Amino acid sequence: MKNPADSAPTTTGSDAPGGAGLRAFAVAVATALVLGACSPGSDADSGSDEAEDTREQASGEPDQLTVVDRALVVGLGEESDSGDEGGVRSDVSHPTIDGAEPLNERLAELTAQELADFKAANPGAKAFGLSWELTAAGDDVVGVRFTRDEEDSDGPRTGYATYWYDAATKHPAYSTELLAGQEQLVELNGIVKEHLSANDKVDVSAIHPILRLYDSMGFNPAGDLVVEFDAGEVASVSEGRVHTVVKRDEAAPLLSDFGTRARDTSTRVTPDFAVDPSPAAEPSTEPSAAAAAEPVAIPGVFSQLEPPVDCSTAEAKCVALTFDDGPGDRTEELLDVLAEYDAKATFFLTGGPVREHPTTVRREYAEGHELANHTVNHPDLRKVSDKRLAEELSTVNALVRRETGYTMDLMRPPYGATNDKVAEAAEEHGLAEIIWSLDTNDWKDRNAGVVTSRTIKGVKPGSIVLMHDIHSTTIDSVEKTLKKLTERGYTMVTVGQLLGETEPGQSYFDGYPAAESPSPSPEA
Repeated sequence: MKNPADSAPTTTGSDAPGGAGLRAFAVAVATALVLGACSPGSDADSGSDEAEDTREQASGEPDQLTVVDRALVVGLGEESDSGDEGGVRSDVSHPTIDGAEPLNERLAELTAQELADFKAANPGAKAFGLSWELTAAGDDVVGVRFTRDEEDSDGPRTGYATYWYDAATKHPAYSTELLAGQEQLVELNGIVKEHLSANDKVDVSAIHPILRLYDSMGFNPAGDLVVEFDAGEVASVSEGRVHTVVKRDEAAPLLSDFGTRARDTSTRVTPDFAVDPSPAAEPSTEPSAAAAAEPVAIPGVFSQLEPPVDCSTAEAKCVALTFDDGPGDRTEELLDVLAEYDAKATFFLTGGPVREHPTTVRREYAEGHELANHTVNHPDLRKVSDKRLAEELSTVNALVRRETGYTMDLMRPPYGATNDKVAEAAEEHGLAEIIWSLDTNDWKDRNAGVVTSRTIKGVKPGSIVLMHDIHSTTIDSVEKTLKKLTERGYTMVTVGQLLGETEPGQSYFDGYPAAESPSPSPEA
């Protein structure tokens, strides 16, 4: 019999059987993950003297995640729903497990969000389906793999997502939490790109270490790490599921403690597995345990509230460069220049360009820039119906979440035009309104030197600068602008880093340093 460990490292093929492809939207969150000691059988790599695990070895294909027989799990049920609303057929389901209420609730939320995002992001939406399989069940670990079947005006496609649950700590986890941290995700991203570079059908430049791209990871029967991408995500839809297999020994140093437990559970068959419904143990008050209980960042999710300097002081000389209406054809060049100067920016994205340049959106997020909402069609929101206003915001939110996993919390009304109606809609969508304090008028004066001069003359600590990355002259101006700002001691930060916490529905014009924290500016 062929040993799964002998499989080829990369493959592109048709969709895998079973399991439902829910993809995680991500709220930019942090969550406490306090893990206990490894369960029996999870110490194989550490040279432990514990008794050998005598459970049956899991079976399955070397390029697929393991699949658990549902009959082996005590208290396993299913919630399902189907319908035909607004011309979109839907048939979705997710598992429920007795004693695993945090997991059940999370999967219900994610299932609803995925359906809503599909409808919002796809004007030609026709059908949406979610089905599932268990990929691990034992030793206080549960893994659920989803397959998502979508159909819109571009045709059908299939996607995948795998979620995990630590029953000992009652923590639902994203696939990236199988890894020890962002550093390990970046390292894995390099390995995956190296593997897939041998396939000329795959666009490796589209692969970045972010939550949404690495939302389906698990293990094959040999304990190798399987990473899979949706059809159309890093190659054409016709290529189907794109995946790679990272050998067990190569993947082992990248795994978190929970990831190691998940791997060992995935490779064994656990009869009559039941989740203990007891509450998670209270963390110890000992200093070392308290430190371990501090919230930890989820790999692939980036916080925008941690500036490299304290922007509340004038001495820090923080400035937020913002770019509207993109991504544009030359935004990738802009990102290169920003990276050269270690400068961060905020991109207020518009619907059509997001659809046209999805890989640029991923890169913007992966490189630490902030993504914000600038509507689908750039209308004066004061003059549209309430229904259209809501659609202008919800569509872009959904598009960005489906590409990155990030849920945006800032928006810019086109033309800076807002009123009570617009502010209320922004609040309903969880978005603060960001206007500006310095308008470069780069849309009118298509001259790189003028744009740079206007920026340098008008900037001061706390400025929010308005530009547009759809104009070549603006792109041409940025390098000289950054050079001059750097020479003058400015630090280029995102709007979120400049302002800190913002209130949905409130309007902000600047982040000028003051004795107290920045407060919303008067209504425009």
